[in-house]
Amino acid sequence: MTANETVKMASGCCGGAAATSCCGGSAVATATVPIGDETELREVVRQRYAAAAIAVTDGAASCCGAGGSDPITRDLYDELVPGEVPAAALLASLGCGNPTALADLRPGETVLDLGSGGGIDVLLSAKRVGPTGFAYGLDMTDEMLALAEQNKIEAGASNVSFLKGEIEEIPLPEHSVDVVISNCVINLSGDKDKVLREAFRVLRPGGRFAVSDVVAQGELPADLRKDMEAWVGCVAGALEEGEYRRLLTGAGFDEIDIEVTRVYDAAEMAETAGENGEWDVAAHRRFDAAGGRLVSAFVRAVKPAS
Repeated sequence: MTANETVKMASGCCGGAAATSCCGGSAVATATVPIGDETELREVVRQRYAAAAIAVTDGAASCCGAGGSDPITRDLYDELVPGEVPAAALLASLGCGNPTALADLRPGETVLDLGSGGGIDVLLSAKRVGPTGFAYGLDMTDEMLALAEQNKIEAGASNVSFLKGEIEEIPLPEHSVDVVISNCVINLSGDKDKVLREAFRVLRPGGRFAVSDVVAQGELPADLRKDMEAWVGCVAGALEEGEYRRLLTGAGFDEIDIEVTRVYDAAEMAETAGENGEWDVAAHRRFDAAGGRLVSAFVRAVKPAS
């Protein structure tokens, strides 16, 4: 798919509402479960992505992966040649973009991927920064970390380390990385301000923030914001574009740019929500009627050099 193409959002980052058929295992949340607190939200996200990792480990041809039917995750790595990354890393890709392509990585740099999953963006980053560089992956899900370690071994990557932790509390010292990337993960956090401030903290002066994320253009209806299934599906947690810019500025970033790469059709989203019996169809339609859009975007910013 090309940039700025309108596509149907079938279900979200990890199969969204169709978790049972797409990611393996049983669904871990329903539309009737309201968002309670950050701990509850984090656990629901962890369970969903654990199920996705298990599905890939068990050899499932899951639509969670890049080769499946989910239009968010599909066709993001078409430039990869066979064998450049392990097949399991590609299958476990649950992103909405290719941050390694937008980050302009350079030999010798240190990269951190927030929410690294099966490790595809970490392994690609490690190739781009070369043997004098280094790539960290941070994830909170044991099953994803185990899959990433397997992919690291298969890829023969020696300049890679996967860390267990939460993106709101990055287990690295300040000024320790040159580039922070992420692929459709920041929208899942219950405290995005803290995530962005942590990213700023670990970046060296002059360091770059370059992520792919789902972004809202217009204010999402309150009932959709409170829908746990829609949140885990990368819809309800999407930052409004102006708020994204405001939080990046508040964290200290300069040179902020948000480039839309895909536009998700709200009417088709509402139709799919009804098919899955999960997301609030009326909320999607109200958002569409008010002129709102959900998009995938490249979000870039720079930490000032001084």
